[in-house]
Amino acid sequence: MLIRREAPADKPAVRAVTTAAFAKPESPDPVEAGLLDQLRTCGAWLPELSMVAADDQGEIIGHVVCTRGHVEAHPVLGLGPLSVHPAHQHRGVGLALVHSVLDAADATGEPLVALLGNPAYYHRFGFRASTEYGITPPDPGWGEYFQVRTLSTYAPALRGAFAYADPFNDL
Repeated sequence: MLIRREAPADKPAVRAVTTAAFAKPESPDPVEAGLLDQLRTCGAWLPELSMVAADDQGEIIGHVVCTRGHVEAHPVLGLGPLSVHPAHQHRGVGLALVHSVLDAADATGEPLVALLGNPAYYHRFGFRASTEYGITPPDPGWGEYFQVRTLSTYAPALRGAFAYADPFNDL
């Protein structure tokens, strides 16, 4: 498996992986696929933080993206969606993608990454409940599922309300 930045030619394969990862019989075109389409066209899209996992034949089997979010007026990152094709799940693809995007975010000087996800899964990457850092989620009902991972340039004074990129508000 190779983790690399997404190339323009990867867009259809990334959408297909995202659709496969989140589709259910009652919703064959999941909201995550549409969200990804919307994120690509907004000012919060950060191409250097859109990464794919490719198998030995070069086929895209996973994708992760971080987009521009804010804590109050301070720029930070929001992670998601994270997608792994169902045929490749539980094989370390998601693990490799998250480690890679966190490393890339840290290398570009970002202070933190926030996400909405399962604490049992994301704890292994150093994510903790956002409230431990004085960061409030967009929806107070998210509780422990809204998490933050601090990076090298994080400063404890960075506190307040988190806001995702605008397309997340349309979900």
